Amino acid sequence: MADLDHYWLPFTPNRLFKKDPRLLVRAEGMYFWNDRGDRLLDGCSGLFCCALGHGRPEILDAISQQYQALDFGTPFQYSHPGAFELAGMLADITPGNLNRFFFANSGSEAVDTAMKIALLYHRAGGEGQRQRFVSRERSYHGVNIGGISLSGMVKNRESFGSGLPGVVHMRHTWLEENRFTPGQGEHGEDLADDLQRFVDLYGGDTIAACFVEPIAGSTGILVPPRGYLERLRQICDRHGILLVFDEVITGFGRTGKPFAAQTFGVLPDLITVAKGLSNGAVPMGAVAISDAIYQQITASAPEGGIEFFHGYTYSAHPLACAAGIATQQIFRDEGIFERSAELAPYFLERVFDLRGVPVIRDIRGYGLLGGIELAPAGGLGQRGYAALQRFYAAGLIVRVTADTVILAPALIAEREHVDRICDTLREVLSAL
Repeated sequence: MADLDHYWLPFTPNRLFKKDPRLLVRAEGMYFWNDRGDRLLDGCSGLFCCALGHGRPEILDAISQQYQALDFGTPFQYSHPGAFELAGMLADITPGNLNRFFFANSGSEAVDTAMKIALLYHRAGGEGQRQRFVSRERSYHGVNIGGISLSGMVKNRESFGSGLPGVVHMRHTWLEENRFTPGQGEHGEDLADDLQRFVDLYGGDTIAACFVEPIAGSTGILVPPRGYLERLRQICDRHGILLVFDEVITGFGRTGKPFAAQTFGVLPDLITVAKGLSNGAVPMGAVAISDAIYQQITASAPEGGIEFFHGYTYSAHPLACAAGIATQQIFRDEGIFERSAELAPYFLERVFDLRGVPVIRDIRGYGLLGGIELAPAGGLGQRGYAALQRFYAAGLIVRVTADTVILAPALIAEREHVDRICDTLREVLSAL
């Protein structure tokens, strides 16, 4: 085994991990294999990334062929055909007029890019005073400085200073009255009025954008109450505020349609995506931008001048684009979004059947996303980490945030996989 001393793992208790490492060495379909040869059912699509399962040969072939033709091309002042092909494929499935795309390398970069686009859009329209951003408690918008400023998960923020100025947070949408409710709860639409309170306090013409996850994912799957997203859209429209949906987790079929914006029937001005964009095969993120925003920004620049002084060395990397194109083709050709919608009711039924397990405090879910909140035992997260270790020993990989178990099986899952996931959950949690 390689020396474990030199690698610092992200979002991991490194000292505990290195005493008892969990090393994954192979993956195929719905399964991982570890260094001991154990087969592990993937209950969280890698990290919400591998919606098509692992080891898709179509994606491997596309990456290999692209590498042989063009391994890298500078994205500043030059490009390659794959970037335009992928953008066109995305335009076919994004809602409304979100037809322009800026490519990044992760969800974190996509969020910071969207923040810059919002600021530049207002400046181009003569409203450069719009410098504030509104986000939400218990939200996750990546780990770059802009993203942690927007985010509302305490541990992701508290050690890194005050963040960007001018960011304020609405209340989160978890309510006691909605406990154990499949889908959208009936209580909490009025929580959207927090945005109006900030308009009244600071002035609507000082706010650039409101960032929300349609379903707050990394905090434990907080599904929006009925009417909540619609009310946010109405307030943004009244005051000229851009509405940004962070769909890094919910994008690409997780809710049964390409994007949660379509599932909930609310059209944002910008959407950030990553993860499922390339099925996790090559890091990639993107911002989907409305035609109106793109046109206002580009029209404001001098003729022949650069419109957006922003980008990354690996923006629209040829290998990432090849993976993205192959991924989008599989989504389309295999009817993956429809398959997700068909499996979701059974998945939610099985997950909510766990309600009687004593350690479970709440269950939430929508589409192929589930969150199971455990009653704490000891310090925050101790029971959750113990559960993660026991799930691994039982052959199941899930995501755990503090004391919440998060489920997000690949969209290719069968009922037998859902049964195995939920049977293992019941067995392990009943013994905690």
